[in-house]
Amino acid sequence: MKKVFAIPTINKKLSAHFGHCQEFAVISTDDNKITDIKYLEPPEHMPGTYPNFLARNGVNIIIAGGLGVKAQDVFVANNIEVFMGVNSDQPEELVEQYLKDQLESGQNLCDH
Repeated sequence: MKKVFAIPTINKKLSAHFGHCQEFAVISTDDNKITDIKYLEPPEHMPGTYPNFLARNGVNIIIAGGLGVKAQDVFVANNIEVFMGVNSDQPEELVEQYLKDQLESGQNLCDH
């Protein structure tokens, strides 16, 4: 089964705050194996732009430290799974943990 993950990053590691990332690691998988990794520069940050940008890029799972309520709502409206409260790590490691059912979520690290 194919899945496309997006992870907001700063210096190629998970950014604690979705809206403050430098790039998105977009990682494609097939049959629980990573098949492609690319980094996308996000558009100008305004409410709703990042979730819509990722939806247009075929993402169906977000791994994040924290997300605002508006971003969460846009993801839900686009049938994109949100996995948040994750501690900082390399995007590939986070996806591998998710695929092995070992990724741990926690509290939303965003307060708006």
